Amino acid sequence: QVQLVESGGGLAQAGGSLRLSCAASGIIFSINTMGWYRQAPEKQRELVAVFTKGGSTNYADSVKGRFTISRDNAKNTVYLQMNSLKTEDTAVYYCHAEGLYDSGSRLIDFASWGKGTLVTVSS
Repeated sequence: QVQLVESGGGLAQAGGSLRLSCAASGIIFSINTMGWYRQAPEKQRELVAVFTKGGSTNYADSVKGRFTISRDNAKNTVYLQMNSLKTEDTAVYYCHAEGLYDSGSRLIDFASWGKGTLVTVSS
């Protein structure tokens, strides 16, 4: 299977910056989509930023102009640079990826979530 491990969360002041990383491990044949979601207390999980299957990016309106998603395909890693943080960005941030992994005998679809990393923005 494919595992996703996030890092980089923590505490930041409003107006500050944080950078999240997510590395995918396993015998990965291809990654179609990979990106970030978040879930604030008592709210539903929502998309933050993602690379789509075509290679383009989608951002939530609330983070456009402040957050930037990037990736290192050779390392199967995506990053989320978060600038101009607001208190409403406080949430657990989850990495998500979909693609194909090599089971040894055939290629199998995967859709994986990381365990999440907490981002807390104080005023």
